[in-house]
Amino acid sequence: MTPLERLIAARIRAGGAMRLDEYMQICLLHPQHGYYATRDPFGAAGDFTTAPEISQMFGEMVGLALAQAWLDQGAPAPFTLAEIGPGRGTLMADILRAIRIVPGMADAAQVTLIEASAHLRGVQRDRLGHGIRHLDTVADLPEQPLFLVANEFFDALPIRQFQRMPQGWAERIIALDDAGRLTMGLAAPEPARDAAPMGLIRESCPAAAPIAATIAGLIARQGGAAIFIDYGGWDGSGDTFQALRRHRPEDPLGHPGEADLTAHVDFAPLARAAMAAGARASRLLEQGAWLLSLGIVERARRLQAAGDKQAGPALHRLTDAGEMGQLFKVLALWSPGAPAVPGFTTLEAHADDA
Repeated sequence: MTPLERLIAARIRAGGAMRLDEYMQICLLHPQHGYYATRDPFGAAGDFTTAPEISQMFGEMVGLALAQAWLDQGAPAPFTLAEIGPGRGTLMADILRAIRIVPGMADAAQVTLIEASAHLRGVQRDRLGHGIRHLDTVADLPEQPLFLVANEFFDALPIRQFQRMPQGWAERIIALDDAGRLTMGLAAPEPARDAAPMGLIRESCPAAAPIAATIAGLIARQGGAAIFIDYGGWDGSGDTFQALRRHRPEDPLGHPGEADLTAHVDFAPLARAAMAAGARASRLLEQGAWLLSLGIVERARRLQAAGDKQAGPALHRLTDAGEMGQLFKVLALWSPGAPAVPGFTTLEAHADDA
């Protein structure tokens, strides 16, 4: 039993079963025992590897897409260049290197990282230098043009789950079994009149749409663009709550505080919230198709010609349908009246699908 599991079990014994979003919040961000508070989870020595850690090409493509959006909107200066959940700072470092070829952009950028983990803030400062600015939430972003990226951020936001039962929808909760170990249970169901199949699980992420709306509102007022990259889909259902530890899937209740907890992102509420806040939103793209449209194949060839033997395998991993290319999706937001972010087409306000 991990130290955090003992703490959670004591809390349940004292106050009753715990909602799933509360469990995720504690496991990931508890100040002493939380997953992100105690370790560097990235890379071969951690628990998972993100696209920026696979190859510099990923960050370069993101950076050049943001650069073109910046030029398309008149090269505003100064502007906020932001990342939510920046990990080690690898993606931002690659973005900054890519935009240096665009006259004036790097000088106009005020680099801002939204990061909750004190440990990771230190890692980011070591990587990017002390000229960066850290903020706690997107609500703290300044009132100026915003060009933002979020890669594998929304999947870590706490979710709630509801299961269709004969009596209605019952929320899934964390309780204790007879041996005092954590187990999944169900709260009392709420009456429902829909025709959902029995046993169907629906997930909601209470924090996701408000974050998207805050970003979109700032972009609508001040100009800019945002790119959200994550695994997930559009208006999906089913149980996607999962844990990863030492690069292997495991029981999400097995090692609280020592495993990464995530769920697939439902991009539809993000797009709808963004449009309601006044920004334009894109149709959802697969990561592979988007990167290919930006010219990643040519970049890989140039790296290979320069002696980079990992460029080919990295290209395959980032774009192939059997690797990250199809599982990961990309959604873009941009200022009303501005051209679409490179590679994207506009999602109409009345559209029911991606």
